[in-house]
Amino acid sequence: MFKFLKKIASPFTRIGSRLGQKIRSLFSAKIDESSYEELERLFYEADLGASLSAELVEKVRSLLRKDPGMQSEQILQEIRSEILSYFIPPSPLALSHPHVILIVGVNGSGKTTSVAKLASHFRKEGKKVLIAACDTFRAASVEQLERWAKAIGADLIKSQPNSDPSAVAFDALAAAKAREIDIVLIDTAGRLQTKTELMHELAKIRRICDKQIPGSPHETLLVLDATIGQNALDQAQAFHGFTPLTGIALTKLDGSAKGGIAVAIQKQLHIPILWVGVGEAAEDLQPFDAPTFIDALLNLENI
Repeated sequence: MFKFLKKIASPFTRIGSRLGQKIRSLFSAKIDESSYEELERLFYEADLGASLSAELVEKVRSLLRKDPGMQSEQILQEIRSEILSYFIPPSPLALSHPHVILIVGVNGSGKTTSVAKLASHFRKEGKKVLIAACDTFRAASVEQLERWAKAIGADLIKSQPNSDPSAVAFDALAAAKAREIDIVLIDTAGRLQTKTELMHELAKIRRICDKQIPGSPHETLLVLDATIGQNALDQAQAFHGFTPLTGIALTKLDGSAKGGIAVAIQKQLHIPILWVGVGEAAEDLQPFDAPTFIDALLNLENI
């Protein structure tokens, strides 16, 4: 368990040293109005967004009115508690058989790679996995999934380039029922949130799923690139408007991501973050752990 938590936390040690240490330094000196302005800037630069940054500053201002002698470590702990209150645990989910997970997201977010990593995760749990390669507009995506499926022992359903994605989904679910598959992962095209016609295509895939297996897809997972900051929040809002999202996979947290976008997503959209991508290897897609994430973000522990 320790190794698992350390793997999630390690990408944030650099982020924490910037944010947590700067907050420590800020509140170790004399506090005046400029201190609050600087705190708001630090939150904003960590990708928490303007409204949430202002809200957290008001929280700190209120605390210091009540207790002007509060130390920087106490302030950080209060910030931690406030941020942690934004994170909602995922609702318990009874696995159906087969259990259908629809994966959505824009090109470049790490979506197809995340599908493969999820397949690897479920295979390691001993489950029979089938991947539906419904991103028929990008041959490289299908080829990538073919390599992964072969390597990890997952089934794959694909079709010819530019064929109807919903037809691939139909065939995949029919195969899943016939083969007694446990988990079906449906990869979709990396549609831009401004292209309404492509969003309607996503709705068509959902209808096909429900027709083949009533009540499916059982989960709709949005893959977001954490390095794009507030644009990730815009993407999540757009996708959620077209198809109810049950969870988010936040990728590329090992790169230049500042981390705060995870907090903003939870506070504004109330969609649970279920997975985080912290590297290139299959095992680097990990279940999300909010307390560990926040401790690393604020550099509250010697991780």
